[in-house]
Amino acid sequence: MTASTPQPPSAPPASAGSEPALTGRALARTVLDRGALERLGIGWAGVAALALAAPSPAALSAPLLGAVLAAIVAVIVIAAGGVVAQAEALARRLGDPYGTLVLTLSIVVIEVVLIAAVMLGPGEHSTIARDSIMAVSMIIMNLVLGVCLLVGGLRHGELAVHRVGTSTYLVLLIALSATAFALPAALGTDGSYPPAQAVVVAAATVGLYALFLWRQTGAQAEDFQEVAQVPGTSESAVSETSASAPEAAAPAITEVLPRHRQELALRAGLLVATVLPIVLLSHDMAGLLDEGLARLGAPLALGGALIAAIVFAPESMTSVRAALGGEIQRVVNLCHGALASTLALTIPTVLVIGLATSSPVLLAESPANLLLLGVTFAVSAVSAAAPRVTAVHGAVHLMLFVVYALALFS
Repeated sequence: MTASTPQPPSAPPASAGSEPALTGRALARTVLDRGALERLGIGWAGVAALALAAPSPAALSAPLLGAVLAAIVAVIVIAAGGVVAQAEALARRLGDPYGTLVLTLSIVVIEVVLIAAVMLGPGEHSTIARDSIMAVSMIIMNLVLGVCLLVGGLRHGELAVHRVGTSTYLVLLIALSATAFALPAALGTDGSYPPAQAVVVAAATVGLYALFLWRQTGAQAEDFQEVAQVPGTSESAVSETSASAPEAAAPAITEVLPRHRQELALRAGLLVATVLPIVLLSHDMAGLLDEGLARLGAPLALGGALIAAIVFAPESMTSVRAALGGEIQRVVNLCHGALASTLALTIPTVLVIGLATSSPVLLAESPANLLLLGVTFAVSAVSAAAPRVTAVHGAVHLMLFVVYALALFS
């Protein structure tokens, strides 16, 4: 018997960041493909059609009102698919947490602009920020996260999140939420911060979030990467293991940015251009939703929740797809990161607008919503402390969202 010749070990697959940079026509064909352009065109065509028609909600019959709302939702879902495609491409190229941060900040910044436009417009909107952020909190932390944990747990069994990164998110969210929703009732007047307190809260919120982003994209970047699922490894070791070998071998962000500068800029621009129609359509849809809900006798607060769900549809779709792929830390980055950005960017913005316009900004929440928010964070903290999460954790979050829906109608 002859001895077998030892074979050289196969080289690991090259990461997305180490691939040759795309330029010229190859770049245009790859990024601006037919699907991306079609979704972009449909989104802006919907915005143009709605602007030209300028339908008056009160003048529309019930069937026509329903048809217009269905058409708007269909356009938003199509455009959301384009946002998801670009976000996933950026995430593959940049790696976590940078890729998910691009999608999160793109949507949240536009959401902040939308809320600011409503506050500066005609009418009384002292509670728009509070109602919108609370709806976003319940949708992201219970509905979206619950669905992700449920489908991810059913498909993959037990999944491990990075406990340091997840706990960092949670302590940030608890502090920002308490500052936004609970303290105004205890420290402020009629649920609003006085001017001096508003300045301090706005500055402290921005400073804390800036520190968080600096650490997340710098020294603590590994805390927000996927945990290696190593068969036979003890639970405690698995939960604290850093990313797998291919992830660890990925090029640094300082190498990826110069090499793929043109592609990253083009994809980021296309992502924003595709997100904008979603937000604009959601804003125009508010009046139609309010009219429809009024005719049905449903609470007007439900309109804010529906709009929040639609605006964050791209991020929600990306989160569910990541859960189906077993990328549970990316789910955490998307969900927790979206809420952290919403709180950290919206609260200072509305406080500054309130100071500039001498308008009250009512932030204090109802006892029922505060209790639901506290239970949500308690459940999230217990889940993050466990070595692994399962489908049961997701079912608990979904139950909390059902209770929130009951509170909306109460």
